[in-house]
Amino acid sequence: MCYYNKLDRHAKKLSRLGHLNAICGWDQAAMMPNGGAQARSEAMAELAVISHELATADYLEDWFKQAEAEDLTPEQRVSLDALKRQWMMQNILPADLVEQQSLAGSQCEHAWRTQRKQNDWEGFKANLKPVVELARKEASIRAQATGLSRYDALLDIYEPGMTSAVLDRIFAEVKSWLPQLIQQVEAKQATEIVLPLSTPFVIEQQQALSLEAMKLLGFDFEHGRLDISTHPFCGGVPTDVRITTRYDESDFTSALMGVIHETGHARYEQGLPQQWRDLPVGEARSMGIHESQSLFCEMQLARSSLFSHLLSPMIQKAFNSTDASLSAENLRLINTRVKPGFIRVDADEVTYPAHVILRYEIERDLIEGKIEVDDIPTIWDQKMTQYLGISTQGNFTDGCMQDIHWTDGSFGYFPSYTLGAMYAAQFMATINQQMDVELLVGQGNLTPIFEWLQTHIWNKGSTLSTDKLVEQATGETLNPEYFKQHLMKRYLNN
Repeated sequence: MCYYNKLDRHAKKLSRLGHLNAICGWDQAAMMPNGGAQARSEAMAELAVISHELATADYLEDWFKQAEAEDLTPEQRVSLDALKRQWMMQNILPADLVEQQSLAGSQCEHAWRTQRKQNDWEGFKANLKPVVELARKEASIRAQATGLSRYDALLDIYEPGMTSAVLDRIFAEVKSWLPQLIQQVEAKQATEIVLPLSTPFVIEQQQALSLEAMKLLGFDFEHGRLDISTHPFCGGVPTDVRITTRYDESDFTSALMGVIHETGHARYEQGLPQQWRDLPVGEARSMGIHESQSLFCEMQLARSSLFSHLLSPMIQKAFNSTDASLSAENLRLINTRVKPGFIRVDADEVTYPAHVILRYEIERDLIEGKIEVDDIPTIWDQKMTQYLGISTQGNFTDGCMQDIHWTDGSFGYFPSYTLGAMYAAQFMATINQQMDVELLVGQGNLTPIFEWLQTHIWNKGSTLSTDKLVEQATGETLNPEYFKQHLMKRYLNN
């Protein structure tokens, strides 16, 4: 096992450099003074160069050939496969293409910040075109190496094993019932009376409430912390998970639900298998599975009626108020409002899939060469009108220019969001069959629920394919019907 052990040590060295990069990135977003930006950028760039040189070293190809011929255990064979996949992903593109993509993406993203505010589609389009052309080149190279279609080759970066053929089938089914469901929920909610929140909500009190919610969800504060940043995220490493959020004194629910969402990501990271730490096989399975854990906490648990009864006393205590707007029922109504809107990141649980499907269909056809960048605004408007009943004609700011993903060439990422919601619903349906979730939540005892996730999801890391992971956990591969039933029950039958 000489060469396998060499690869093992090499991967751990890369992981530890990644550890440093992750913490530096968190500090840059949350704590670093403005004056440190230039030196920090230079230091992180230097670290990135060192990591890239190690990851693409010429001798690794021979090491893999030698390791494959060694007498390995089944577990080591799985680990070797994960190591090789990561190596191939990092080495498949020529250096000049990577450099061109980095430059085009940086230029497009930087200009987008101003162009979006100015509703400047023509200016943005000029910068997006080279990003798309380079993404098509990348897709062609990856397709040739993997045997996948061009779009599927990019999708595979984020969702290993998923294909556009499967997504087309899943999303076609969703589109057959989602528009009608949205209309039915809007009609039902039109008769509901929601009390507005009394303000302000002091930030220090919101921080204390966030920590209490994290504690309720089992976050390990010995291996993580909560801070403030401009854009909320979950970063760091499994042994030192960093959550950030931002607070609004006029509405505490945004920060609270955001913290609960990021805590789902954090608990997955903290629960990954220790025996595979610092190796690719010990990392999260996919973006969709990662998103399933955040949405399990936020959507399946926190926005439920039962969980509102847990949160209400905590909220009233945090703000020293018994105002009727903070009652469990009013919180449930606030947390389940459904209204079609322009902005994906502000969308509710019911309308959100429409935003994802729209983006998926456009980026799929864009990468496959069926449409061009010039076609995006018209197609975007057609699909927004069809799926959500609202038009974005001429409104590029709140339409096709609202997301950052495409500016740096991140094509294939969007489906993960709705796949995560579907996995989360399927996991909860299975857990409900095995234990009395209503009783446990009512008691504030979430431990058995998280123990199920630890056993069936977190502790598996990347040792199983996504299909096998879900099948072993729930008895079947992804079944979108659970997501549909979840929405029907919560929004029409509650």
